[in-house]
Amino acid sequence: MMTDPIADMLTRIRNAVRVEKPYVDIPSSRFKKGIADVLKREGFIWDWKEIDEENPSSTLRLELKYGPNGERVIQTIKRVSKPGRRLYSRGKELKPVLGGLGIRIISTSRGVLSDREARRDNLGGEVVCEIA
Repeated sequence: MMTDPIADMLTRIRNAVRVEKPYVDIPSSRFKKGIADVLKREGFIWDWKEIDEENPSSTLRLELKYGPNGERVIQTIKRVSKPGRRLYSRGKELKPVLGGLGIRIISTSRGVLSDREARRDNLGGEVVCEIA
């Protein structure tokens, strides 16, 4: 049993980007699909799909994005709220990451959102991770 599956997901993405893999496979869950959807909406990955959906232990495949000369779109990816120490923030307290170049992923009452969407809707929640 894994203690922190979200940290495992972020580590798999970080490792795949470092060795410039075209995609990364991750054990699927509804929350991880929400994170993948935010990454797609914000332009950090090309797309994601679920492989072998009939199987209870399905896999999520993220197609990683690189620049025209192979530069990394995801420079840093860091877990903020951890199982031992949860971090919450109000909608008005969310500040831009790197002057708007990065995002925070927030788990809100309306689902998983980026910090831009949470500020627009004035929603707070658990700060899951930061990506730049």
